[in-house]
Amino acid sequence: MSVSTAASAQTVCTPLPVLGGDVTVPLVTGGEVTYAALDYAASAPALQRVWDDVAAYAPYYGSVHRGAGYLSQLSTDLFENARETVAGFLDCRADDQVVFTRSTTDSLNLLARALPAGCRVFVFETEHHASLLPWQDAQVTYLDAPRTPAQAVATLERALAERDPHGPALVCVTGASNVTGELWPVRELAAAAHAHGARIVLDAAQLAPHHPVSVRDLDVDWVAFSGHKLYAPFGAGVLAGRADWLRAADPYLAGGGASRKVTRREDGGVDVEWHESAARHEAGSPNVIGAYAVASACKALTEAGFDSLVARERYLIGKVRDGLAEVPQVKVLSLFGDDAERVGVISFVVEGWNSSHFAAALSAEYGIGVRDGLFCAHPLVRTLLGSAPRAQGECGAPEAAPGEKSLNAIRVSFGAGTPDEHVERFVGAVRELVSAGAKWTYRTQDGRCVPAV
Repeated sequence: MSVSTAASAQTVCTPLPVLGGDVTVPLVTGGEVTYAALDYAASAPALQRVWDDVAAYAPYYGSVHRGAGYLSQLSTDLFENARETVAGFLDCRADDQVVFTRSTTDSLNLLARALPAGCRVFVFETEHHASLLPWQDAQVTYLDAPRTPAQAVATLERALAERDPHGPALVCVTGASNVTGELWPVRELAAAAHAHGARIVLDAAQLAPHHPVSVRDLDVDWVAFSGHKLYAPFGAGVLAGRADWLRAADPYLAGGGASRKVTRREDGGVDVEWHESAARHEAGSPNVIGAYAVASACKALTEAGFDSLVARERYLIGKVRDGLAEVPQVKVLSLFGDDAERVGVISFVVEGWNSSHFAAALSAEYGIGVRDGLFCAHPLVRTLLGSAPRAQGECGAPEAAPGEKSLNAIRVSFGAGTPDEHVERFVGAVRELVSAGAKWTYRTQDGRCVPAV
């Protein structure tokens, strides 16, 4: 990145205010430091705007859809307006449905329950477990990890050409990898899917917080994402897209809200008429505050301007990648190579270091929070590390003690709320740990590497 580009990126957009930006944490070496939250890919800090909006609404909280009182009606309007805001944020088609769920995982499991009989699912081994595993009850074709975007499209086209063209099919693909941060050729994959009579669902958990997502422009059939990665806490997610499969499927959960009419039969049983709207899959009392938080985050990111947000993030990506490139012992993991466009998610390993040990030292000695492990994307990380595909390991848990060979990696991730100082401290800490080693002694406790006391 040139100096002029870096300078202009700095002036385009300052970090968005987030909660926790002034939190201090103790260091094992003494004193305290402002916490550097660099684990956005797991859960991003809440935008101050989102927190303020939720706090302003909280006194007016009430049940939705089934209450006659003023607060209930207010909450119902807020909940349904949140649905419209999300639809606008995603540039949905006029007849698309927006279903509020708990998370990306919940959204994709909902869609898996709604697959028509005989549906075949195509999914790359590079997916997060949220989009890799929900299809267990379907006929699943797992595709090998591609090494270029063009190879991804060609691999999918070959697989689709070999299927029975008369049955339903679904392709599931990520928009941005939660391991490498690389952007996938979603528009081209959607075109390939539709050319072969298949539908496509986009896992936008890592894409939506960093880049605009247009259902129309990408021509995807569904999109799923999580509020907690979009700077919105409170446990809400979204599944948005075509209504026909959702209307034809049994409700994801049976209960109040999903049912329009329930009557007793003469034989003692009950007959149920289910809603055909999004409510069909939102049984029970919905997470109104969560939905409102998601909508608030959508508004905040839109108003900040994705052009500015993307420009600043590219600047931060350049700082991190350039800094890591100066340390020969660091190997950055990648599928598509250095020239691939990416979001602020970078995974790497350090020669001579157990990844859990390295991450523990970053936290304990520098106040930097990153993630180590397999990032709930075991097949992808093992492919990138060249390990056996059936090797054992838990999500996020180390497989070796400090100083021993590790099959895990370290992930640093950042976004709209990350200040320059956090990534600069991270790059400096990596250099110091590699050149001088850890200042403290560490031990394994409950499967994690922790400072010895």
